[in-house]
Amino acid sequence: MHGCLRKIVNLMLLIASLTAATAEAKDALLLDVDGALGPATVNYIATGLKQAAREHDSIVILRLNTLGGFTASTQQIDNLILTSAVPVVTYIAPGGALAANAGIFILYASPLAAMSPNTRIGESTMLTNPDADPQPALDIKQDNLTPQEVKKINFASAYIIGLAKMHNRNSAWAADAVRFATSITPEDALKQNVIDVIAVSPTDLLQKINGKQVTLHNSTVTLDTQNLTIKTLQPDWRNQLLGDITNPNIAYLLLLLGIYALFLEFFHPGMILPGVAGILAIVVAVYAFQMLPVNYAGFALLVLGITFMIIEVQVGSFGIMGLGGIIAFMLGSVLLLNINTPGYQIAWSLILTMTAISALFFLCMVTLAARNRNRKVVTGREAVLGAEGVVEEIFNSKELLVKVNGELWKATAHNPVKKGQKIRIYGLTGLTLKVEPLNKTDTTSVID
Repeated sequence: MHGCLRKIVNLMLLIASLTAATAEAKDALLLDVDGALGPATVNYIATGLKQAAREHDSIVILRLNTLGGFTASTQQIDNLILTSAVPVVTYIAPGGALAANAGIFILYASPLAAMSPNTRIGESTMLTNPDADPQPALDIKQDNLTPQEVKKINFASAYIIGLAKMHNRNSAWAADAVRFATSITPEDALKQNVIDVIAVSPTDLLQKINGKQVTLHNSTVTLDTQNLTIKTLQPDWRNQLLGDITNPNIAYLLLLLGIYALFLEFFHPGMILPGVAGILAIVVAVYAFQMLPVNYAGFALLVLGITFMIIEVQVGSFGIMGLGGIIAFMLGSVLLLNINTPGYQIAWSLILTMTAISALFFLCMVTLAARNRNRKVVTGREAVLGAEGVVEEIFNSKELLVKVNGELWKATAHNPVKKGQKIRIYGLTGLTLKVEPLNKTDTTSVID
């Protein structure tokens, strides 16, 4: 009995030890961020950090290559890193990668910072265009900057200095990166305490940060990254869809296609498909734009331009409304997004193409409308008045049956007519025509 009990206890201890071993962190999660930082990037990093915490990973490697991104998205990513239950090391890689503008804030928010050889960080001033050749920005004390621009630089400078002090990094260089758009190589960054390590690969990175101490939620943690298995998190379909629809070019196209589809449905009621597709496209576009820094003046100009072109089709203003609509449409497209981040701009080629297509579309509509206005009416009251027909039957002195345009109508005649005689319609009361002989001088015919 005692032997059996001892075996049960030993089995329970074994299971407990195996469970503890399983709970021990044995993996490193690799997140790849390559491109502009936006809502989809925030979603991807948040998903990765939650998974790392759930699976008790030792560390998260954020492999970064970016020219910048939205300010709001950058701050959200910083908050995710600062509140993460798993230490994060931001790793600028592979060779040739760059962490510019918003990227440097993410680097400084991370407990550990690393670079691959032949990479670069810097140029983080909000007033520098990342597409241009790197040039030192002027000191805000010497520049003729607007108060708003000075506030942006001061806020960014104070923000990154706070991040630098949090992780004991070089705050002076961080401030210079904001104020003067400076950049730095991996070797100089290591010497100046901007980063913690230079590594040629994620595996090399894990070896070099093993045993380092980092601050995590106001407590010091010693990293154990020996023999970790590196697993990469791939973006799921939701993240990919979010990335697609928050692409300004796609959101812009969805908005225009939705408007044109509704326009088509209004002018051809009953088609249903254009109306349904148009509403769906507009809803998705509005969802995307509410996550993007939209300039509402540009949005208003875009809608106003389309409205002017529609009015031109309806009333015809000799091209004045149409021309004004095209100009407003183009200005609205240019001003639609209030951002200068590479990867989050509406392409000029797309703007010019859609402006040309819109102008051509509404020009065709105006031409068709003009032709319809000049075309002879073939249906309704206007089509009957003035038409010619033949008397088919005579019921009494005033009630007739006549054939007009292949249709039989009841009619009345105040002048004498006879069966088979040609007549002309001069009036209509309800569904009864008023007719007269085609040749009024012919009075020899009488009603039978």
